[in-house]
Amino acid sequence: MDKRILVVDDEQSISSAIAYALRREGYEVDTAADGEEALSKVQTFRPNVLVLDVMMPKLSGYDVCRKLEDRDDIGIILLTVKNDIVDKIVGLELGADDYMTKPFEIRELLARVKALLRRLEKKSGEERNGVMEYGALQVHPERRTAELGGAALELTPKEFDLLLLLLSHPQRVYMREELLEQVWEMDYAGGTRTVDIHIQRLRKKLGDPYQNILQTVYGVGYKAVPAGNLS
Repeated sequence: MDKRILVVDDEQSISSAIAYALRREGYEVDTAADGEEALSKVQTFRPNVLVLDVMMPKLSGYDVCRKLEDRDDIGIILLTVKNDIVDKIVGLELGADDYMTKPFEIRELLARVKALLRRLEKKSGEERNGVMEYGALQVHPERRTAELGGAALELTPKEFDLLLLLLSHPQRVYMREELLEQVWEMDYAGGTRTVDIHIQRLRKKLGDPYQNILQTVYGVGYKAVPAGNLS
């Protein structure tokens, strides 16, 4: 299958059980016992998906997500004993793709890993022709890169997906719930703060005047406007 999964959990019994089940599905699997080891193995093992426990010594799962903010397109599934809506929001804001609360069924985790891999393959395999240009801002859908004035923008995978979706449909107003569903591919009724956080980060990275491409439609959501409308 040639897909690599890195399982990170300080409880060896849990990481061993997950690794065993993943190997039976044909994946190449490695494990790490803390956040520092996880960051090291991301560089050497180069996983497609990271199954990442939140509560760990040295560095938490959230810390790992922060340090991987400018990662390549690695899918992240967070594991935690907490079931608080705030914890889920924090994970999504930090770029996680999915979230599971312990205890969980191994079969459900396997299904989520497979679904995440399919989404990643679909995005990387999509063929979109041409370069999207907005004044000095250029977006390269096939390469999944963006440049502003010739300088590369360091975007996370979710930031890029969000920017690409909005710029692909200028002037269309997206509700926050729609953006969460289409970019994060999840039906999440608990809140949409993660969308606002990602918009804020995109605006900061775009800077003046290009941050004004992403406009707030108060009480509804967001839209992109043509570069000629910048003010």
